[in-house]
Amino acid sequence: MTEQIAEAADSGRSTPHPKPSLGTKLAYGVGSAAYGAKDTGLKYFLLLFYSQVVGVDSRLVSLAILIALVCDAISDPLVGYWSDNFRSRWGRRHPFMYAAAVPVSVSFYAMWNPPMDWDEGSLFWYILVCAVVVRTFITFYETPSTALAPELSRDYDERSKILGFRYFFGWSGGNMLTVATFIVIFPAFATAAYPNGQFNPEAYKVFGLAGSVVIFTAILISAVGTHHTIPTLTVPPKRQKIGIGGVFREMYQAVSSKSFFALFAAALVGMIASGLTAGLTFYLFTYFWEFTSEQTGLLTFGVFFSAIIGSTMAPIVTRKLGKQRAAIIIGIIAFGAGPLPVVLRLFDLMPENGDPILFWIVFIAQTIDVGLIVCFQILSSSMMADLVEQSEVKTGKRAEGVFFAAGTFIRKCGEGFGIVAAGFVLSGIGFAAGAQQGEVSDDTVWRLGATYVPLVWLLFAGVIAIITFYDVDRGKHEKALRDLAQRDQAPPEQRDPA
Repeated sequence: MTEQIAEAADSGRSTPHPKPSLGTKLAYGVGSAAYGAKDTGLKYFLLLFYSQVVGVDSRLVSLAILIALVCDAISDPLVGYWSDNFRSRWGRRHPFMYAAAVPVSVSFYAMWNPPMDWDEGSLFWYILVCAVVVRTFITFYETPSTALAPELSRDYDERSKILGFRYFFGWSGGNMLTVATFIVIFPAFATAAYPNGQFNPEAYKVFGLAGSVVIFTAILISAVGTHHTIPTLTVPPKRQKIGIGGVFREMYQAVSSKSFFALFAAALVGMIASGLTAGLTFYLFTYFWEFTSEQTGLLTFGVFFSAIIGSTMAPIVTRKLGKQRAAIIIGIIAFGAGPLPVVLRLFDLMPENGDPILFWIVFIAQTIDVGLIVCFQILSSSMMADLVEQSEVKTGKRAEGVFFAAGTFIRKCGEGFGIVAAGFVLSGIGFAAGAQQGEVSDDTVWRLGATYVPLVWLLFAGVIAIITFYDVDRGKHEKALRDLAQRDQAPPEQRDPA
């Protein structure tokens, strides 16, 4: 094995490795719970917490997230490239995973413990610093960790299974935190001053602590649980001295294909729509549907079933339809049907708020719709993994980190731009900061739904249109694998592409 690794280090190839075991898939998948917990906080709770609980103008919260996105645009691809070319006795990816565990956990906890006596301008800077630190360190973990998928298997169908584990735990881990928050934490902090514990600042301190524990634990389980695969993973070629311009040229060469830009643009628009939906979801639950915190907790509990639906469907539709075709069909169904309960309410075709039937209608509709969205996301990520070999044929180098850095950036853009859009929607319809349940006029609530629906439909229509330009199917993927196998059998001086 040592001789194989040494030879691979010279050529930039991986040593032969077996099909990943169930334990490896589970460890790889569990790691996504860290990102899921972070995502739950920043996508679903951040705007509500700082705007309605702390009292910061929603536009300032949105601006802080927008500025943090600029930092992401620089850090994400650099971390991806760095992890592609990093050499250590622990391989390319794992040193980053271990190093990120403490910083991201501590900074996430700080996000939910702001100095409550600071003025609005100072709180803006507090949000900004916390957002930049949390998002930067989650990149140091998530990008190298997710990039293991194409290395664990090159099989077209197996990748959808592996990423199914990833997305199952990503959604379930974040959802576990959400359910516990609404069913346990918020009710425990209901007081005379805060009849709904969702508006009690003390509740978010416990939320922050719980999230930090989930993040830290998930990172360590995944890093330790996949550590044994290091000898079978790709070893980067010997270091070459290139300037910063050379770094960006190599990154561009790796991703410069029509399929990558189509997938990147489609996923970016889709995650912005998803971020907008996430930013307004609890506003809809709390003010539009007037659900209690316990009912909201039960609604989010349905996401566990959604994760099972999505992760089970993805490998099946991959085999039956191929990834692109399946993504288009699943996307049209999911994105078209998702806002329908809100549409029906706008036309007075839903039961009145407080009617038990209303809860179950929304519960069933959301559970199925989110399950389809999970399936769509798994397919998109698996399609991204298939681009690694297409790039390797062209450039002679594997660049999983660069490709999945794009995925990390896309997901954070959804969180960032979605919250920005949600903040401006709330401001545009006159939604007052600090307003609690029952304190918002019927007209404002109606405008919330009437603005939400067309925005979501418009964005998701763009996703379906753009993804049609992706053109890597099973046949092209298998051809790339054959080309790479032939290249690896050639003399070393003939392996690099012309």
